[in-house]
Amino acid sequence: MMLIEKDKKVLLTGNEASAEAAIQAGCRFYYGYPITPQNEIMTHMAIRMPQVGGTSIQVESELAAINMVHGSAAAGARSMTSSSSPGISLKQEGISYLAGSELPCVIVNMQRGGPGLGDISPSQADYFQAVKGGGHGDYHTIVLAPSSVQETADLVFDAFDLADCYRNPVMILGDAQLGQMMEPVIFNRKREPNLSEKDWALTGANGRKRNIIKSFYPVKGELEEFNAKLQKKYQRIKAEEVRYEEINTENADIVIVAYGTCARICKEVLRKNQTLNVKVGLIRPITLWPFPSDIIQKVSERVQAILTVEMSAGQMVEDVRLSVSGRCPVHFYGRTGGGIPTPKEIFKKILEITSIKEKAACTT
Repeated sequence: MMLIEKDKKVLLTGNEASAEAAIQAGCRFYYGYPITPQNEIMTHMAIRMPQVGGTSIQVESELAAINMVHGSAAAGARSMTSSSSPGISLKQEGISYLAGSELPCVIVNMQRGGPGLGDISPSQADYFQAVKGGGHGDYHTIVLAPSSVQETADLVFDAFDLADCYRNPVMILGDAQLGQMMEPVIFNRKREPNLSEKDWALTGANGRKRNIIKSFYPVKGELEEFNAKLQKKYQRIKAEEVRYEEINTENADIVIVAYGTCARICKEVLRKNQTLNVKVGLIRPITLWPFPSDIIQKVSERVQAILTVEMSAGQMVEDVRLSVSGRCPVHFYGRTGGGIPTPKEIFKKILEITSIKEKAACTT
């Protein structure tokens, strides 16, 4: 594989783009275990890491992978792992340990259908797992949801800086379609990765104070104090790191809320909306945690209804309803088990919502 230069357009899958972006962001330790549909990440890392003096290891299990990430992160290195839905489930204890030890790392999840082994088709049914913690204890990972191959590269690069800034795991939540599809990508970062020295890392104590990294607080009161510190950090993340895309919401009658692959499909609905007698807008959450509740609340005060579209039986819709808090009706359309919503199906749902509104108006 040729070295990928900055400012040169290349055709890559989402998996390959996430791997290359990690390398260009300064990641030098990658640990993974094979699972479709994200294996191209492992392949890319196996080829490219030796070229930059890094280490890529195909380990014996997902548990080994996340715990090796823990070790590299504790030593101050930028490290990453990746998997798909069932594999991420196996990593959850380790992710909780990383959050509890305040260790920065990046975790990529290219979601597949479930529950159980499911299939290898795209899905968004890991939303709860990603944004509600997933493992044990009161913790959060920052969760970024790209909707294109270019954005996958950009967000992976950002993820390493966010992880270091807040000493917190960051998850990239993609799906099988995003991981496997190919699009042109340019690695043209105007800024270099922030690779400043980490004074908290375990690098040997000669000439400096001894550092301790742990998530075990056996003395009464210590754990509560530590959790208070974590919650204060999470509030700062909520205040400073919310990201979203907003399209045509100013005069919209109905606003769609969708992320990732579903958001791409919903943009097609907006482009072809000339045939409908209803104005449609879109809010695309880019950070799933922290969730863009404020903008959804603001929009809900002036629209007739909100429609949440997901490749699941309905997960993000719960956070949308909490954000709306009864200000307007919240409708849902979803496909499961690898089913992907089509623009035609979403159009039909919008017409159904419009019909409900008209019937209600006639009744009153």
